Amino acid sequence: KYLLVFVLSIGAAWAIAAITTVTGFDPRNAFFGTYVQRNALIVGFVTGFAVIPIIYTLAEDALSAVPQSLRSASLGCGATRWQTATRVILPVALSGVFSAAMIGLGRAVGETMIVLMAAGNTPLMDFNVFNGLRTLSANIAVELPEAVKDGTLYRMLFLAALTLFILTFVVNTVAEVIRQRFRKRAYQL
Repeated sequence: KYLLVFVLSIGAAWAIAAITTVTGFDPRNAFFGTYVQRNALIVGFVTGFAVIPIIYTLAEDALSAVPQSLRSASLGCGATRWQTATRVILPVALSGVFSAAMIGLGRAVGETMIVLMAAGNTPLMDFNVFNGLRTLSANIAVELPEAVKDGTLYRMLFLAALTLFILTFVVNTVAEVIRQRFRKRAYQL
């Protein structure tokens, strides 16, 4: 049954490709613009693969740090394993899970080399995910060695660095406030 669906899907894809080739219609150019091998979508996938192990490991450590006595008490009161996980373990470990997500976000923001290699390093602003891009951190890394000291570009790069610092500071401050609220709520349990 699954093999038949697979074969029919491949056949349908081949038929649609043959029809669009014969008619000269290229849907990639009509909907998404020209395809560039180095694009923002690839950066998203690669950065996700770089960040997910860190988030997973730290979140697993936070979840396993919940005392066994809380788990046993919940199961002893008649709660199912799912209820114990969602109503006892997760609220207690939520500050650690949130911290893991924020550390992963910080790593994703700071991944300059992935962006430089996979994004095409094009300093053009476009909302198409199939076009290249250049982030502020990559722009600083590429342009600063060639900027004339005290020139306009030099000052703009330092302004970009200041903007990144302020953004990081605000995000980390908000994340710490949220983490403290989660921790306070966990202690009330």
